[in-house]
Amino acid sequence: MTRSKKPFANDSSNAKQSRRRFTKILTAAVVAAPLAAKVTEAQTRNPTTKEPTAPPNPQPSPSPAQNTPKPSPLAEAYAEVARVRFGERLTPEEFARVRNDLATSLLIADRLRAVKLKNADEPDFVFFA
Repeated sequence: MTRSKKPFANDSSNAKQSRRRFTKILTAAVVAAPLAAKVTEAQTRNPTTKEPTAPPNPQPSPSPAQNTPKPSPLAEAYAEVARVRFGERLTPEEFARVRNDLATSLLIADRLRAVKLKNADEPDFVFFA
């Protein structure tokens, strides 16, 4: 009974050829990958550079002279705690800045708490390795 030889059987010459071919393909892929990435990047980049434009309606930055809302009672309580703990080390200007920072932080926290998230909402972050 004769057996027909299958290609890539345990013949050493075929095994060597397939290993050589695999190595050549792998080397070509490794060499070509950065080149392909550069070509793709060059194609997606806009060749004409545009100067950045100003936003359509710039918002005026609030100045301290404008009407500042009265701090909440919680902000006043935190400011009093800060005055008791650190009052002898703070100048009146520094303490006023601490009081304003506490009030602003509490306003931001209230705004964050006001946003209702659903169970399906995922965190908004970008991962870079």
